[in-house]
Amino acid sequence: MTTEILVAAVLIVVGIVGIVVPVLPGLVLVAAGVAFWAVPRNDALGWSVLGIALAVIVVGSVVKYLVPGRKLRDAGVPGRSIALGAVLGIVGFFVVPVIGLFLGFVLGIYLAELARLKDNALAWPSTRGALGAVGWSIVIELVTGVLAAGVWIVGLTLA
Repeated sequence: MTTEILVAAVLIVVGIVGIVVPVLPGLVLVAAGVAFWAVPRNDALGWSVLGIALAVIVVGSVVKYLVPGRKLRDAGVPGRSIALGAVLGIVGFFVVPVIGLFLGFVLGIYLAELARLKDNALAWPSTRGALGAVGWSIVIELVTGVLAAGVWIVGLTLA
């Protein structure tokens, strides 16, 4: 096993872990791992694997935002509540390491809906929708990272 393969594997594994435990930029590390292996090869296989892996990551990243956004709209969460959720998510990211982004987002949705609807029972369905959206976002990103890693593994077997 060469150094490039070992470093690439470590970057990819750390990236996938970073998706589940959102401290690290997961998909960025997966892409970096594939690139670390592909670029020094400078051959058609390396460039093809890198291109396919990056395409998977780009498509997955777009889907990661489209599907949860649709789930939130379907749950009746207005754009203003989503914006407040995003702001509190960013604040939460810096206040509570690891899970603060998700906690802040869900708390922001709940507080915005509570202020808008003036009733806890009415605000809760929107909050549940936000929790579902966060879950879908993580699942989509994880599947994307695993697919990109799979592309790299196929490239390794063909090398």
